[in-house]
Amino acid sequence: MYFWPMEQGFTHSIKHFNELSATELYEIIRLRNEVFVVEQNCVFQDADNKDQDCYHLMLRQNDALVAYTRLVPKGVSYPDDMSIGRVVSSPAARRTGAGRAVMELSIEACYRLWGQAPIKIGAQLYLKRFYESLGFVQSSDVYDEDGIDHIEMIKA
Repeated sequence: MYFWPMEQGFTHSIKHFNELSATELYEIIRLRNEVFVVEQNCVFQDADNKDQDCYHLMLRQNDALVAYTRLVPKGVSYPDDMSIGRVVSSPAARRTGAGRAVMELSIEACYRLWGQAPIKIGAQLYLKRFYESLGFVQSSDVYDEDGIDHIEMIKA
């Protein structure tokens, strides 16, 4: 587990699934449901049996979970690449830098966990410019995932 204070008043921790407390797991599921199911009105199977193989990066501000990512080892989502998935920030934390902070920390964490190698993501199309600003480039055509346009992107 890692834990560092950050300039914007954020703190973060990274835990493997087996290290998560019941409270942390509940907070993660609640945030993912708040944004992916309710806000984006998307019915999908969030419990996809990948969480157990992953690390989970939780970004907090004043002890509240404000952003989260799932750090996915090679072979779980993509056969040849590690990945960052379930990228989510709380509606209350938008425009605070939480999204950029959680992604920068996630990229760094992937490299620390699994070495300097490509990171592949499935990005919602409307966030393409945001991910490009972090060094990702589009690597697929647009595809529909659960009624939302997505593209694959890779950071080499």
